[in-house]
Amino acid sequence: MSVEQARPTILPLDPRSPDPALIEQAVSALESGDLVVVPTETVYGLAADPRATDAVTWIYLAKGRADDKPIALFVSELRQVEQYGARVSPKAGRLAEKFWPGPLTLVLPCASGFMGFRMPDHAVPLALLRRLASVLAVTSANRSGEPPAVTAQEAVAALGSSVAIV
Repeated sequence: MSVEQARPTILPLDPRSPDPALIEQAVSALESGDLVVVPTETVYGLAADPRATDAVTWIYLAKGRADDKPIALFVSELRQVEQYGARVSPKAGRLAEKFWPGPLTLVLPCASGFMGFRMPDHAVPLALLRRLASVLAVTSANRSGEPPAVTAQEAVAALGSSVAIV
């Protein structure tokens, strides 16, 4: 992927029951290393498959984000946090049980420092996570320092040609 490409494809997903065929289109883009804008229960997020070569780098470039500012990982279940090498203390486990899915990011110690993990409470990113059977690197869908996108149109205005699918 290049950071500057054609305007994104906008998929008309039902936020409560997303069409599996449309989820499949987004998954295909993610697996190819493209960036995808996804709704969450708070704001729109800019997502990448961290397994795809340079995909997370594209997030930094698209946002104009400082290299030293980490990007959280979305998970669909707690075991994925542990698979990423995070140490989940009993207290963190209780917080996850009580507030996930939801807008809580747990910042946990890992071998390489600290990482943020969040389980979104929205059908679209959860469908993507389940279909990918992996985590997603996700940050707000805006240019760094600008207000977060609360609509798909705001995400397109901020990141437009840097993303493949909204």
